[in-house]
Amino acid sequence: MPAPIVVVGGGLAAARAVATLQDEGHDGDVVVLTSERHCPYERPPLSKDYLRGEAARSALYPLPEEWYGRHGVDLRPGTAALGLHPGDHTVTLSDGSTLRYSQLLLATGSTPRHLSVPGGDLRGLHYLRTIDDADHLAGMLLPAALEGGDPVAVVGDGWIGLEVAASARELGLDVTLLGRGSHPLGNVVGPELGEVFARLHEQRGVRVHRRAPVTAFTHSEGQVTGVVTADGTHVEAAVVVVGIGAVPAIGLAAAAGLELRPAAQGGGVAVDGTLRTSHPDVFAAGDIASVPSPQFGRPLRHEHWAGADTTGTHAARAMLGAGDPYDVLPYFFTDQYDLGMEAVGWVEGPGGYDDVVVSGSLDDREAVAFWRRGGAVQMAMALNTWDRMPDAEALVRSRRVVPREELEAFRG
Repeated sequence: MPAPIVVVGGGLAAARAVATLQDEGHDGDVVVLTSERHCPYERPPLSKDYLRGEAARSALYPLPEEWYGRHGVDLRPGTAALGLHPGDHTVTLSDGSTLRYSQLLLATGSTPRHLSVPGGDLRGLHYLRTIDDADHLAGMLLPAALEGGDPVAVVGDGWIGLEVAASARELGLDVTLLGRGSHPLGNVVGPELGEVFARLHEQRGVRVHRRAPVTAFTHSEGQVTGVVTADGTHVEAAVVVVGIGAVPAIGLAAAAGLELRPAAQGGGVAVDGTLRTSHPDVFAAGDIASVPSPQFGRPLRHEHWAGADTTGTHAARAMLGAGDPYDVLPYFFTDQYDLGMEAVGWVEGPGGYDDVVVSGSLDDREAVAFWRRGGAVQMAMALNTWDRMPDAEALVRSRRVVPREELEAFRG
């Protein structure tokens, strides 16, 4: 009897992969291994409507749990893969057993980056990555909102930090946001758009602290009471959420001897255009996959919902014999208060572009911004402007020099 296809992971990439295997007519066995005690789920709502108690848990699942059994997929929640042995096509599991595979997809995602300062293990200190994390944090925020509760501090002004701050503020809580740089999202979008998000939060009553690296957490009898920054400022807080980024969960791949990308290229597991790793029967998708980008001429590792969505599907098709290269541009989105944002393309931090051209009004938060390098559009971001992503993507893909006047007239 042929060995099954094994999918290791419990996120969207895993769910998309097994659904695609079924849709494409795979009639062999499929096993899904996930260390969490949930079927594979999507993570964006964990910092938004699910955290605020506005969405049911069932809304997190791309495939309901009963789907797996109904389609003959062997779903094993609470079963971690502890060792990958490509040479003999086996995986060692947390229950002590060994599982053979014909092909294997690594979709192990990321883990939160931890802040190593005094007080890092106090009660009331939270990281947000899993359903259980969100449930625990919601169990603090929702009662506090009903009771006119205690202040909240969010450490980190990237996407997760901003979304959690927005959710806590929408619940009516007193919120302080602490970032290391001169503006939020400094390593992602640069100062021009980073200031848009800073003003958004300040106008909603969030205290935004800039250049405020955290040096310690204060406490009383093991319960966090606040945050201390490098200049000695103490911010009182009964709940602290740390959102300072994530690191790809590549331990399994590294121990198996699979090729990894250097940190200078974003890290992660090196794959080719079909998402095949350095071992021909092992593929990678989602946060860990460092994929060659035909558009940008370098490997990219994309830690957003859309990357998991599309790489999971692409890897499954490749496992069934498809050979077309992955050529999806990075796409990401966020919803904070009354601001909806979506973006397509990529820039390599603040030094990766020459200028930002805006069509519309950043002050009114109704605009499309374009990052250019050598006159060509590298990335486009729409703020409260809908149905323009296909046009924006076409500009990115064109690689042509786009005059400022053309971009300024983009919204019409």
